[in-house]
Amino acid sequence: MTSDDSTWGGSMGWGRRPALLLIDMMRAYFTPGSPFDLGSDAAVRGCARLLAAARAAGLPVVHTRVRYRPGATDGGLFVRKVSALRLLAEDVPGDQGEFAAGLEPGDAEVVIVKQYASAFFGTSLAATLTAAGIDTAVIAGVSTSGCVRASATDAMQHGFRPIVIAEACGDRTPAIHDANIADLAAKYADIATIEEAITRFGTR
Repeated sequence: MTSDDSTWGGSMGWGRRPALLLIDMMRAYFTPGSPFDLGSDAAVRGCARLLAAARAAGLPVVHTRVRYRPGATDGGLFVRKVSALRLLAEDVPGDQGEFAAGLEPGDAEVVIVKQYASAFFGTSLAATLTAAGIDTAVIAGVSTSGCVRASATDAMQHGFRPIVIAEACGDRTPAIHDANIADLAAKYADIATIEEAITRFGTR
C-alpha cells in the first residue's frame, strides 16, 4: 500500500478566534546546570514577541506550568519515567518551576497547572477555551517533542485548530525539534512563523 504527497500535511487553517498558549516556559529549561536546560533562550525570545503581540491585540493568553505536590506524589508514572520532574515539586527549594523572566502571566491571563505532558489532560483548559469562544490554539513553548506536541495533538482532538509556532519552541537538540515539527505538520497541526502569527493577531 502506497500513498502520495496529498496523504499528509493538509491545512486546518486559522479560525476566527485565536488564543495564545505558552507551554511550560519555566526557568528550569533556561537555567545552566538544570537537567532540563536547553542551552538556548531562543524560545524565550520568540514567546516574548508572541506574548507582546497577543496582549496588544487583546487576545486571550494561557500559560502552563508543571507543578507537583510535596514528594511529587501526584506525578504518577510520568515522574517514574522522568525522575528529574521531581524538581518541580512544591517541597523542592529553588525557582525551577517559576516562569522565565519576561514571560510572567498578566493579572487577567489564565495559568494552567498540570502534572503531565498535555495542557489538556486533567485540566480545565478545554472548558476555558470553549467558554471564551476560542477556535484556534496558537501554541509555543517547550519542549517541542513533549508538552508542545502533546498539547497540539490534544488541541486538535478537542476541536481546536492547533497552530504551532516552530521558531518559538525548543527542545534538547535541533534534530529532535525539527523531527517533531515535521511530524506535527504532517498529522496534527499547522506550522506558522512568528511574523505570520503577529500579522494574524493584528488582522483577526
